[in-house]
Amino acid sequence: MQPEHYFSEKSSFPVAVDEDDKATEFRPLSAARPHMLTFHLAWLNLFSCFFSTFSIPPLLPIIREDLKLTAAEIGAAGTASFAGSIFSRLLMGPTCDLVGPRIASGTLSLLTAPIILATSLASTPASFIAIRFLVGFCLANFVSSQFWMSSMFCGNVVGLVNGVVAGWANVGSGVTQLVMPGVYSLFISLFNLPSSTAWRLSFIIPAIFQATTGTLVLLYGQDLPSSNHNTKRGTNRKESVFVVVLRGLSNYRGWVLGLLYASSFGVELTMDNIIAEYFYDRFGVNVQTAGTIAACFGMANVFSRPMGGVMSDRMGKRFGMRGRLWGVWAVQTVAGLLCVLLGRVDSLWSSVLVMCCFSVFVQASSGLIFGVVPFVSKRLAAIFLFHQIYIFFFN
Repeated sequence: MQPEHYFSEKSSFPVAVDEDDKATEFRPLSAARPHMLTFHLAWLNLFSCFFSTFSIPPLLPIIREDLKLTAAEIGAAGTASFAGSIFSRLLMGPTCDLVGPRIASGTLSLLTAPIILATSLASTPASFIAIRFLVGFCLANFVSSQFWMSSMFCGNVVGLVNGVVAGWANVGSGVTQLVMPGVYSLFISLFNLPSSTAWRLSFIIPAIFQATTGTLVLLYGQDLPSSNHNTKRGTNRKESVFVVVLRGLSNYRGWVLGLLYASSFGVELTMDNIIAEYFYDRFGVNVQTAGTIAACFGMANVFSRPMGGVMSDRMGKRFGMRGRLWGVWAVQTVAGLLCVLLGRVDSLWSSVLVMCCFSVFVQASSGLIFGVVPFVSKRLAAIFLFHQIYIFFFN
């Protein structure tokens, strides 16, 4: 008999695989087909979605002046973005079952890229809010990316792979804080454009970027290690979706983890939306400086979220499930205290320091929570459902 994880000399795969041809090892510096190429396509496409979704907040100080937005309207726009994310994420899971993660992910990116570009056409508060609602659909690719990695990687590494995909992709929310103010300033300085024109033209960049990654997914992606999506298999999965959701909703542990995840990733999304505007208003820095500071928050994801997953595995190996749970509690408690402290410090550099520490802990807590999820249920839909509902009502 063959062991559970093996690498056959006859196998055409450049990495070790199991009986289902899922990779049993993770080589992030490789782009070998199909496993590692899929990994890079997934995180890069999701990166572009985070980049696009959060390309608006760093320019809000400029946009609000041009469109005469009130604080209530800015808040409504943020809520609309979350609402779009709720609706689209609930649909993305069944869509992956039906057509496969490659088509679901790539098509969504191509469909929402023109919406990003349409931000430049906003002329009233109502149109701005509507665009933010539709832009929120981009983040449904988080679901497809996790689905895709579970189709390509074996259980012994899929947790780490999902953590790295989510962490690297979330960096897009930080990079856009740095890039968009620079693009805006570049249009003004090079072409001597008025501010109202420069910020509108800036959204050409995220729109092209997202359309490019979506096209790459469709051209070079592959649903499964040995083939693309099997429609017959997808039909069978479709029939069990309702049962899976009911099972998830009846699991009280899912509601607890959903609350914890909403309090970590939900807080992170909220910060991505407001942090640049916060520093711009409170400390009087310019748009470029506010964007640079805000970028530090999102870019910490490159190591903090994967670090949380690794920490969870090590705590679990030494102390069992109790170790994983204590890890979540400790890290998220520190994140909560730092969040309170961030609102109380009143000097620029102290705020930047506290924000950077807070970003590491709040993002690591998300990784720690995903280290617990597989031991509760492999397809715990309630976590994502409650996470989205909680964010919608409490942010």
